Amino acid sequence: MGTALVIGGSRGIGRGIALKLANSGFDIWLTYHSNSAAAEEVQKEIEAQGRTCEIMGFDVSDFEATKAALADKCDQDPPEVMVFNSGIIRDNLMVWMTKDEWDAVIDTNLSGFYNVTKAVLFPMLREKRGRIVVISSTAGQIGQAGQVNYSASKAGLIGAVKALAREVGKKNVFVNVVAPGVIETDMTADLPEKQIKPLIPLNKFGVVEDVAATVDFLCSDAQSYIHGQVIGVNGGLAI
Repeated sequence: MGTALVIGGSRGIGRGIALKLANSGFDIWLTYHSNSAAAEEVQKEIEAQGRTCEIMGFDVSDFEATKAALADKCDQDPPEVMVFNSGIIRDNLMVWMTKDEWDAVIDTNLSGFYNVTKAVLFPMLREKRGRIVVISSTAGQIGQAGQVNYSASKAGLIGAVKALAREVGKKNVFVNVVAPGVIETDMTADLPEKQIKPLIPLNKFGVVEDVAATVDFLCSDAQSYIHGQVIGVNGGLAI
């Protein structure tokens, strides 16, 4: 199956994606920002499946650090898959939002995509094969109060993927977005379920496996004609 590069794969949705792709036969390059212990645990789980897993720690918002970690590596041995799952939140109402809260989210969630894709894209185009899956959010489709920065970054990813898909499709590089809704992870543990569930037509939160299965399908040989699309995994929250 080759190699899958999972950006932000140490916890939550990223961890689930890495494990699912490993189960489908991919060896994994897994990146993390600061939680090396969590990354090492995922590495052990993947190796227990009989696949290899290399972990790399760096800040995707830092262009030079990202280039140093990935550029030569991808040029020499291009991954078949890149999943961009790196993302942070700094929630605040826009009227109170600080410049640092805005910049931190945009730099990681949106500029981080640019930084990683710059390292991965040319080798994929040279090989005339590749699959890029970007994890956006329902917030990027319909907006979310208190998350103007986050919604902007996730909407920006959708626009970037649609444009990129037009550029690279003829080179057999597939590019798509998966936009999760409310998924049970550490990031959503404190959300008021009784207030939120009635807003979701399926009346329940999703689980990591729902997102991981969708990403896995987009990275499989079974998928040969979905390109430049946004796949919602949200229980009907955004229709």
